Amino acid sequence: MAPHAEDQPVGLSANGQAEPVNKGEAPQEPGIKEDTARGKQMEFPRPPKFEDKYEEREYQKGKLAAAFRIFGKYGFDEGVAGHITLRDPVQTDCFWVNPFGVAFSHIRKSDLILVNHEGKVIDGGEVRLLNTAAYMIHHAVHTARPDVMCAAHSHSIYGRTFCTLGRKLDTLTQDSCAFHDDHVVYESFNGIVLAEKEGKNIASCLGNKKAALLQNHGLLTVGKTIEEAVFWFVSMEKCCHAQLMAEAAAASRGEKPIQIGDEDAMYTRRAVGSPQAGWFSAKPLFDVIHRETQGEYLQ
Repeated sequence: MAPHAEDQPVGLSANGQAEPVNKGEAPQEPGIKEDTARGKQMEFPRPPKFEDKYEEREYQKGKLAAAFRIFGKYGFDEGVAGHITLRDPVQTDCFWVNPFGVAFSHIRKSDLILVNHEGKVIDGGEVRLLNTAAYMIHHAVHTARPDVMCAAHSHSIYGRTFCTLGRKLDTLTQDSCAFHDDHVVYESFNGIVLAEKEGKNIASCLGNKKAALLQNHGLLTVGKTIEEAVFWFVSMEKCCHAQLMAEAAAASRGEKPIQIGDEDAMYTRRAVGSPQAGWFSAKPLFDVIHRETQGEYLQ
């Protein structure tokens, strides 16, 4: 059965979040009827819901393949490093991940591999090599966070550069407000994550946040949808880039970048940092990949 969106119209609330509105009323202005405020109502799409978990699996695998194409397009690959995982809708203690050694920009739905809770590949494409670090980190995160459908990690250039500084992102721009008080720094680097304990330590440090800066390593983002996790990664990478440039420019003048105040940052985060905002913000990225590849990744 095909996915279906929630039937109730959705408007943009005063804090920027999508919320239900009464039919015929313009959002933000209750009582003003649609016939007198036509055009004001904003109906937002929502993540699809499925009655058939096997159908959901196939749909989400397609989105995961598209996510890798996005990472490839943005140059987030570094040799064979990097992984994005999807909690399997059918066997929820298992996850889908990219096969080790296959380029992000080449990945198709049929290439993905299914890994169980013991780290064994139990289904998937022809290349069934598993990156051990991917299992150690992502298994720990998916186990600790039942709400997480997707987790993304790679050695992107600005993210890994910023991760050498041992500090959180400052709230310098509207976009960075999405991560205000919603990310952590994992202050340890013990080489490639090949030990179960290290993966659990990362998951514990992440807590209930949406992102982690892994010291001397790179970014890790999570989401309730693939789109959300991917957008947080893309956005955080750009925020790292922006802060590195802002600090360099300010330092040349003996100054520091101006930060956004806590109250304004929290208010803005409610608008741009919600799971719905992350999912919706990623839509153009996935639309572009679908058009550019003509859906080839779905094979």
